[in-house]
Amino acid sequence: MTKRKETLNNIGTGFFTFLCLFYILPIIIVFFNSFKKKSFINLKPFELPNESTFTGLDNYSAAMGQYGFLKAVGWTVFITVGSVLVILVCTSMCAWFITRVKNRVTKTIYLLCVFSMVIPFQMVMFTLSLVADRLHLNTPWGIIIIYLGFGAGLAVFMFCGFVKSIPIEIEEAALIDGCSPLRMFFSVVLPIMKPTYISVGILETMWIWNDFLLPYLVLDTNKYKTISIVVQYMKGSYGRVDMGAIMAALIMAVIPVIVFYLSCQKYIIKGVASGAVKG
Repeated sequence: MTKRKETLNNIGTGFFTFLCLFYILPIIIVFFNSFKKKSFINLKPFELPNESTFTGLDNYSAAMGQYGFLKAVGWTVFITVGSVLVILVCTSMCAWFITRVKNRVTKTIYLLCVFSMVIPFQMVMFTLSLVADRLHLNTPWGIIIIYLGFGAGLAVFMFCGFVKSIPIEIEEAALIDGCSPLRMFFSVVLPIMKPTYISVGILETMWIWNDFLLPYLVLDTNKYKTISIVVQYMKGSYGRVDMGAIMAALIMAVIPVIVFYLSCQKYIIKGVASGAVKG
């Protein structure tokens, strides 16, 4: 039985290793193509750069200078960080209130948050674009409010699961010591919720950083462009596509979120598991 189990483990390890390499392969191909002349990317996309095809950092310079990639990175960082912070603070407080104050209103709010996760974005995107334009939400500051609305469902669901696992006696002791509800949340509850905070923060960051459709529909693209929009604009008129600059931009866009995810991935499982203790 031991040898059989060991054999099955080796087979499983080999299979999942192959699967990981299969998923990583497109990123590797894009990385090597980002150093090749654009005329050779279409002709020989799977060949490694050589003396005749290697361009050095020309593609990266074109992406940053000619297409305004660095400015797009700044707006993307601002929108991502601002949206994630607003989502974390607002939804964690909402989840705490929903869990501790049990009545029809809080139950309805919770059900609406859960229901929002199953509504396809395509059902509301045209109306959203019109409303955002009329309410002057077509700016990096306004889109943060929109991201709060779309990101609240998953965040409230995860935070509610975790708050149910926090002993109510801890909060009662804080009230006896004279804590106001607001101070009790930030001084007592929030530090306990750290695992779920990190998990929700990672998931929301990856979603907002890579999002294309919502910024494209809402933002005034003449003034503000995120990374995904800049990559789309690298496709010029009459079908002209600067593949070299696109490959370089994709690598610069993907690497930060990959590093961020790999450094924080252990907290996702920990946060989800912590929220599954009760309820």
